[in-house]
Amino acid sequence: MLRSVAVVALDRVAVFELGVLTEVFGTDRTDDGFPGYRFTVCTADGGPVRAASGFGITPHADLGPVDEADLVAVPAHAQGYQVPTPVLDALRRAVDRGAYVFSVCSGAFVLGAAGLLDGRECTTHWRYVDELQRRHPAARVRCNSLYVADGPVLTSAGTAAGIDACLHLVRQEHGSAIATRLARRMVVPPHRDGGQSQYVEAPIPATPDAPTLEPVLSWLMGHLDQPATVDELAARAGMSPRTFARRFRAETGTTPHDWLTNQRVLLARRLLEETRLSVETIADRAGFPDAAALRHHFARRVGTTPQGYRTTFRDRTPVR
Repeated sequence: MLRSVAVVALDRVAVFELGVLTEVFGTDRTDDGFPGYRFTVCTADGGPVRAASGFGITPHADLGPVDEADLVAVPAHAQGYQVPTPVLDALRRAVDRGAYVFSVCSGAFVLGAAGLLDGRECTTHWRYVDELQRRHPAARVRCNSLYVADGPVLTSAGTAAGIDACLHLVRQEHGSAIATRLARRMVVPPHRDGGQSQYVEAPIPATPDAPTLEPVLSWLMGHLDQPATVDELAARAGMSPRTFARRFRAETGTTPHDWLTNQRVLLARRLLEETRLSVETIADRAGFPDAAALRHHFARRVGTTPQGYRTTFRDRTPVR
């Protein structure tokens, strides 16, 4: 049973991510029937640390409570910080004795430095997934997940995804009814559909990056609603289909079909955000044969349905 929570705050700790952990586990709601926790903010030496915003944070204790906590959490912190060895040792001991170890956003790098991600599935903010995989090649980084639980190790994506992961823990330890009531109390959804791909900044490029094929790619960007075969594109580029396909992969890193599908999905995302066009109309404007094809490719690349994506971003959708 989850009764005690220790949060390890490092120098330049991210305030929101620390606040997420404090809101879920450090706020006393026992009078309203919620479970209570012994909640402790710890630092390596028990002294203050700086928040990423520049002000100081005074902890409750040094690392002592970490050795007894049922959950040890590491919020995000500034990159390039050398994690103290006692912190890494304490995290390893926590996993060895069966405690949960939980990172929010870039806190995953601390778990990686402790060797806790090796052989495990994990995630972090989409901006950092490539770097996390590079630093820890033995980890199985899942770039599209809001959070990942692998044994006692739980990792979450950026910022608000920490709330999703916290509610997952509450649901696992105390049941769905408590987790749902807590989500309602915090005015957040008890569960979010889809992955973090729907939040990745992926604007349609103004100009292609591949200079040799730039005229062809520029034409494609202006005609995404029209069908285009490799033979037709190769003719437009003045190349044989085989040479064109080889040059295309060399300069864009993917196949013509995959590149074109991705651009059509990006256009669909923009139309879902900025218009109230039907999914069928958006499919036509983005060059998909029908709405079913749009839904198929959208789900594969964004991790949710077109309607789910629109619902998530509906507050930013103007009436047209």
